Amino acid sequence: MTTGIYYLRNMSGKLIVVPTPIGNLEDITYRAIRILNEAEVILAEDTRTSRNLLRHFTISTPLQAFHMHNEHKAVSNIIDKLQRGAIIALVSDAGTPGISDPGFLLVRACVENNIPVECLPGATAFVPALVTSGLPTDTFVFEGFLPHLKGRQKKLAKILEYDCTVVVYESPYRVVKLLEQLTEAGAEDRKIAVAREISKKFESVVRGTVAEVLAHFRQQEPKGEFVIVLEGRQDIKKGKHVPE
Repeated sequence: MTTGIYYLRNMSGKLIVVPTPIGNLEDITYRAIRILNEAEVILAEDTRTSRNLLRHFTISTPLQAFHMHNEHKAVSNIIDKLQRGAIIALVSDAGTPGISDPGFLLVRACVENNIPVECLPGATAFVPALVTSGLPTDTFVFEGFLPHLKGRQKKLAKILEYDCTVVVYESPYRVVKLLEQLTEAGAEDRKIAVAREISKKFESVVRGTVAEVLAHFRQQEPKGEFVIVLEGRQDIKKGKHVPE
């Protein structure tokens, strides 16, 4: 691979990363629909989910499974097709592939093999959650999904050291647990926004301190898909933090 130079081989193959709606089907773009129609094959995280989307927009392009359980094995075969000139689209169940979804390994392999990669702009859950949180957006850290068990405490400790806004994804079954862990770690007074079901019928955002939002979700069972936006550590900015 030529360092520092975007070098293309004499071929026409291309991988196109196509974001799909995270809820409301109206969020798909005209361009995305055109690309999905024109691609030779669509790599899909779950072919059943993607087939419903394609059926809605009367797209008949063949689907091929590409998910976390087979992506290591599938990458070399896909690279071979791309090198022979195939135009391949990559989608996940919802949102932008590669953002807490399969896609990174394939994109990296394309870059290493000088295969063009194009990513369409489109839906991803953490951006609207961040923008509507009311917390600073000039600098932020996206941590994706937190570990369920092993490494969770270490990750939380790391998150609490950031002096900027932090965005994480969390399962509805662990939202209360996360809020409790933040409280136990001394972050009960930090501002937080918990967004659920973004772009869907029951979209909502609960804002307040960690303690206040915890009290809310102890009364209202968390349901749906969640994005959590947490205020950064303020004492660092105020000069109160003394490094160990």
